[in-house]
Amino acid sequence: MAKKNTILFGGTFDPIHIGHTAVAMHALQVIGAEKIIFIPAKQSPLKKISPKASDNARVEMISLAIADNNKFSVSDCELKKTQPSYTLETIKYFQETLGPDASLYWLIGADCLDELPHWYQIDELIDRCNLCVMYRAGFEKPDFEKLTDTLDQTRIGKLKQNVIETPLINISSTLVRKKLTASEDVTDMLCPAVAEYIKQHNLYR
Repeated sequence: MAKKNTILFGGTFDPIHIGHTAVAMHALQVIGAEKIIFIPAKQSPLKKISPKASDNARVEMISLAIADNNKFSVSDCELKKTQPSYTLETIKYFQETLGPDASLYWLIGADCLDELPHWYQIDELIDRCNLCVMYRAGFEKPDFEKLTDTLDQTRIGKLKQNVIETPLINISSTLVRKKLTASEDVTDMLCPAVAEYIKQHNLYR
């Protein structure tokens, strides 16, 4: 039986913006996946800054942003943890939940490459799933040679097989929050339902 490709998209999504959903749709098509699961993180082990919006608010905003796409879903599995989220533990969770027929792909940005050697049990993580390194069109391709001191050539080769060039969309959650704090217009950056939710709940002010 052929394995079913499932993409796992982790991040703080604080808030989720149209760049996130555009990248997700692009990855879905490139990989040929059946579905993509958005996984908001409670807090990254490598980042000390906590999300500005509450866990529930971020889940709700993701749900609103993906409501029209039946291949998109959201999981709060990392938010239920009391400790920072390790990607490997999340991968193990979905391997158990989805079963052996699922082939898992985890999306990361090219800017995470420098941090990759410091990820928890990185060798096992690469062995267990397909880490997909995304880089924006018009930018340099990821430089995997910087990883040779940490990873063996087999694992680096696996990373190289899963590189995705994504559309160039100059939006970040940080920029969205700054604009909202300054009462600037963000309607071209957010799904209308998300923008309305932020307004109704007076977030990022």
